[in-house]
Amino acid sequence: MDNQKRYQAYWKKNVSVIRNLLIVWATVSFGVVICLGDVLSDIRFFGVNLSFWFAHQGAIIVFVLLILYYAWKMDKIDKEYGVEE
Repeated sequence: MDNQKRYQAYWKKNVSVIRNLLIVWATVSFGVVICLGDVLSDIRFFGVNLSFWFAHQGAIIVFVLLILYYAWKMDKIDKEYGVEE
């Protein structure tokens, strides 16, 4: 595989990972917090409404987990294409 095709395949995988993680982030941020907010507001979690907890803590935890997953996945992709540091 020549360098141009390897470069294009690398960025195609990179963009695919980013797209999928953005979909997860948007689903958690908007889907759970906004769309399911009324349903989750009746459930108590650590003394507050579950929707409030997801909006303030859960979304941050999911965001940090997505960052860790992205770093791990890109490390694997970098090694696969020989561009690791």
